[in-house]
Amino acid sequence: MIQGIFKKALLVLFVGFCAWAYQAIQPPPPKICGSSGGPPVTAPRIKLRDGRYLAYKEHGVPKDTAKNKIVFIHPFDCCRHDSFLDKSLSPEIIEDLGIYIVSFDRPGYGESDPNPKRTEKTMASDIEELADQLGLGPKFYVIGVSMGGQLVWSCLKYIPHRLAGAVLLAPVVNYWWSGFPSNLSNEAYYQQPWNDQWTFRVAHHAPWLTYWWNTQKWFPSASVLANSSNILSHQDKELIASLRMPRKTHAGQIRQQGEFESVHRDLIVGFGTWEFSPLELENPFPNNEGSVHLWHGDEDRLVPVTLQRYIAQQLPWIHYHELPGAGHLFPFFKAFADTVIKELLIKKE
Repeated sequence: MIQGIFKKALLVLFVGFCAWAYQAIQPPPPKICGSSGGPPVTAPRIKLRDGRYLAYKEHGVPKDTAKNKIVFIHPFDCCRHDSFLDKSLSPEIIEDLGIYIVSFDRPGYGESDPNPKRTEKTMASDIEELADQLGLGPKFYVIGVSMGGQLVWSCLKYIPHRLAGAVLLAPVVNYWWSGFPSNLSNEAYYQQPWNDQWTFRVAHHAPWLTYWWNTQKWFPSASVLANSSNILSHQDKELIASLRMPRKTHAGQIRQQGEFESVHRDLIVGFGTWEFSPLELENPFPNNEGSVHLWHGDEDRLVPVTLQRYIAQQLPWIHYHELPGAGHLFPFFKAFADTVIKELLIKKE
């Protein structure tokens, strides 16, 4: 009898633990902008084919008179307000080259609706729809920073016919992309802090645990989520103080719909299993009608430069620019925007 009671108690405990564990790994529902109890809608938005809304912000000359139209893809844990182009690009270059820029909140960020089905492919589709609804014409440029730079690869894969050119700035690398020599990708992976290694490993192998892993208190989660300075280079640390001040006015908007559908979903997509590898891409501009530029700092401690070098070696049509002494945040140096635009728009080959 005692044995039977003991077994029942164990069963109850086991069922209770499973129920607790299930609840712990379930992210809370997002707070959709414009919904009851959700954040207000303050930005212009387009409605996508699947019913989601995408918020955007326009800069530069009017698009009706623009000669060059650029779609900017923001980094991890940022939003449409974090385009370095509108803050750093000189007015003379904007006017002389007739530049129009549109930045947008990626799904789940800012005021863009979350996309529970978000993949690297759906992001390219969102960008194409944004360009079409805003009337950017048959071809436009894409510029992405960090995680946004990683998604430029998706544009080169899925909508190359719509691109006039592309720029990847310190793009995040997925250690599980096919084509990397295992010794090279392993070496780069183990350069990361152990807590980041585990964050990436969970996002790739057990995405359903991503919310729990990044909210539990037993072990430290991703350094970028904790805003840890340990992953910043010396140059990054010098720059970070000046970046914080202008961001304070909109920092609360970035994750306002919930952390899971913004930053956690970014980790799942960025380090998940992709349908393609950038190392397999073909030149989208075989007749030099456009160009693709990849910029990276050789002291980037978030994204190892060795993997970018290998990508550039395997894709000789990439214009690779390695910056000595630069960390991960180099795109936000004021003079850098002019350099990027001149390489992309003036030095066409």
